[in-house]
Amino acid sequence: MTKIREIRFYRANEKPYGVFSNLYRRDIEFEGTVYKTAEHAYQAGKPRKAAVREWLMAAPSAALLAMAAHGLYYWDVTPGWSIKKFDRMRRVLRAKFTQHADLRELLLSTGDARLIESATTDNPVNRLWGEVNGVGKNMLGTMLMELRDELAENASRVPIGRRRTKSSAASVAAL
Repeated sequence: MTKIREIRFYRANEKPYGVFSNLYRRDIEFEGTVYKTAEHAYQAGKPRKAAVREWLMAAPSAALLAMAAHGLYYWDVTPGWSIKKFDRMRRVLRAKFTQHADLRELLLSTGDARLIESATTDNPVNRLWGEVNGVGKNMLGTMLMELRDELAENASRVPIGRRRTKSSAASVAAL
């Protein structure tokens, strides 16, 4: 059996690993609000003003929300966002993968493979959160791997009779 060394993902509709994209459509509850996607929950923390947040959340798709949020003027962005955003993303990812057992099982099923958000358009945002042509910080992939390790550690503490079966990971493939 060949061990998978790396898993590349980008588009939310790619099976089975598109679920790792923040644009993957799955409701999550975060800070008392239900959001359509992890991208929505993440970007809701960026605007300084409620009116700008509402405008972003009204975007017709998660991709358009992301594009609009990346284009905000600095005076519309929460002070300290460049530092706060990483903690927020970690918390959003934790919410997404702890609220949905099928997504959690798929993440855990990746073992110790390197997870890489593999973008095709070369820009600073894509090189921060992922890689373009093998170049970038891959922060999303790194955070997913950290979360995977945390979830695996927690799962190892659960009594065997209370663990979820691997078969639930197969249900993601049908999505």
